[in-house]
Amino acid sequence: MNKAMTFEKAMKKFEEIVKELEIGELTLEESLKKFEEAVKLSKFCSSKLEETEKKITLLLKDQNGKMIETPFTDDGDEGK
Repeated sequence: MNKAMTFEKAMKKFEEIVKELEIGELTLEESLKKFEEAVKLSKFCSSKLEETEKKITLLLKDQNGKMIETPFTDDGDEGK
């Protein structure tokens, strides 16, 4: 994957490939190339998610190294 690839762009491309494969109009060779690209995109997205999870874990640790459990709240839903 190139440096400019974002998680969102990779997911969009992955979804496009899945749709192309589901339609079934590609040749076997084209399907294989698309499948290989989808696998690479899947690995890229998985890596990005793991990286993000590690960052979140670091942010949630207190100074003693213990995890601080803080419930997620969506500020936009308050008062509804």
